[in-house]
Amino acid sequence: MTIRLYDTSARKIRDFIPLKPGCVSIYLCGATVQAAPHIGHIRSGLNFDVLRRWFEYRGYEVTFVRNVTDIDDKIIKKAAEQNRPWWAIGYENERAFNDGYRALGCLPPTYEPRATGHVTEMVEMMERLIERGHAYAADGNVYFDVRSLPGYLSLSKQDLDDLRQPSEEGETGKRDPRDFALWKAAKPGEPTWATPWGRGRPGWHLECSAMAHKYLGSVFDIHGGGIDLIFPHHENEIAQARGYGDEFARYWVHNAWVTMSGEKMSKSLGNSVLVSEMIRRWRPIVLRYYLATPHYRSMIEYSEESLREAEAAFARIEGFVQRVTEKYGKDIEPAAEVPPAFAEAMDDDLGVPQALAVVHTAVRQGNSALAADDKEAAVARLAEVRAMLGVLGLDPLDEHWSGEGERGEDLHGVVDTLVRMVLDQREAARARKDWATADALRDQLNQAGLVIEDSPQGPRWSLGSR
Repeated sequence: MTIRLYDTSARKIRDFIPLKPGCVSIYLCGATVQAAPHIGHIRSGLNFDVLRRWFEYRGYEVTFVRNVTDIDDKIIKKAAEQNRPWWAIGYENERAFNDGYRALGCLPPTYEPRATGHVTEMVEMMERLIERGHAYAADGNVYFDVRSLPGYLSLSKQDLDDLRQPSEEGETGKRDPRDFALWKAAKPGEPTWATPWGRGRPGWHLECSAMAHKYLGSVFDIHGGGIDLIFPHHENEIAQARGYGDEFARYWVHNAWVTMSGEKMSKSLGNSVLVSEMIRRWRPIVLRYYLATPHYRSMIEYSEESLREAEAAFARIEGFVQRVTEKYGKDIEPAAEVPPAFAEAMDDDLGVPQALAVVHTAVRQGNSALAADDKEAAVARLAEVRAMLGVLGLDPLDEHWSGEGERGEDLHGVVDTLVRMVLDQREAARARKDWATADALRDQLNQAGLVIEDSPQGPRWSLGSR
């Protein structure tokens, strides 16, 4: 058994060989908390949640660090626009992100450090970078000298002579316009911390290098994030860490975007879809299915139609689970192992779409077994399906999803009672052979988004595709 992952730095799929046998260390660039999360933000968390779950299934002990960037230019700008403290903006949105991760079934990280809690580590890193000739102070700022480090831009494969480094207002005193800020001099009205070079605040890139070093050491297995972070963020993290003396990450894993009309979903484009709004309109487990089951390196083009298709696909899986548990009991545990074809797909660069095809095949086989009243086969297929769904975080019988309480478990009993009243009227119409009335009642339920199935145990209903 060998897990293989696409390593952005190598531009190819590589066998994963852990730094320490039986263990895997992962650093994921988490939320920048200037605003509430949209589904594009949350996709990264979901993709790496599945990766983590697969490592754990394969027997690894996982240390998973997902940071919070709670101070940066965007947060300061939002605070000024809203006339609120910067920390209030950050904390409010940090909670919104955590609510989103939790609603969509992400396991909590091992550690979730905030940038503002690690200024001491950042100052120590800058001091060593200056001592080693990789950084310099100017006008209260501290900059990284990109020409001082051979191999700079090895991740993004750019040419230094053609480089256009993003630069912010107030970044004065640079020796080279391509140098980037480690520390930014104090400006009126902005939060500041004391350093040997004067008061100021950290640069975005420095935060992650310092936190990764503190929680995972000088070298760790996997660094993750969205493809938009390859440059400048991850490139500059590497420069800082290696200039400091760390080997840093051994594998770089990047997930693709959620797009709308071909553009990356973002606040600045005004095309974002907030997680808090989406989970009011869609069951969280369906939203997880939609965002977590495409391959992590494939773009997701958002549309209501594609979400409805995902809802219908998951309903087929969930319907099988419900039918088996209703007929043979709810104590059917997940199988100890997933089917070999599922494992092969997951080992091959986290091939979730191919793995999901194995799930749907098992569901079809299970439905055939149910139709033939083959209890042994139906129960065996359910055990396999539950094992596979558990790896994907999509087992509807898992306690996290049992009822999906926040979205309407309290209403389920009420809805069930009302639907049963209509179904009783339909059964009465069928008993007196009033087929027109029976069909009309069924059509009304279908139009309301319900699927009615006539089974030997009587009619049953479920939510259908919208």
